[in-house]
Amino acid sequence: MDIRDAQGADLPGIQAIYAHHVLTGAGTFEDVAPSLEDMTARFDAKIAAGFAWLVATDASGILGFAYYGPFRDRAAYRHTVEDSVYVRDGVRGQGVGKALVSALLERARASNFKQMLALIGDSENTASIGVHASLGFQHCGTMRKVGYKFDRWLDVVIMQKAL
Repeated sequence: MDIRDAQGADLPGIQAIYAHHVLTGAGTFEDVAPSLEDMTARFDAKIAAGFAWLVATDASGILGFAYYGPFRDRAAYRHTVEDSVYVRDGVRGQGVGKALVSALLERARASNFKQMLALIGDSENTASIGVHASLGFQHCGTMRKVGYKFDRWLDVVIMQKAL
């Protein structure tokens, strides 16, 4: 597995992975899969602002992607970033997510950010909670029933790591 900066040519694979998560999972609260054009705009905005967007690849293609961006827009939060990570169906549980988040942490430290937050959709998302905990993220709280998807109320688990 190779982890590297995402490139424009990776966006169709990234969009396909994310669309699967939107349509089948509660890790994201979006309910309509964004188009390739939408994903390209999101990617371009994060890169232009100096944030990291990474992909994990092997001979089979893109295994997953992860990025960080601003936690909030207000200036007081400028030293804090929020991560997102998505792994291709069929390769989850094989260390891809952990490798991506680990690489994001290194990149955020090198960019002098001080905190990374993970806002994990669905308190039943034990895989993401476990990956973040294994990398030293601490549970900060749970926002109860703040999302509604697939005919059920969903929590958001907040985890934090000092960089």
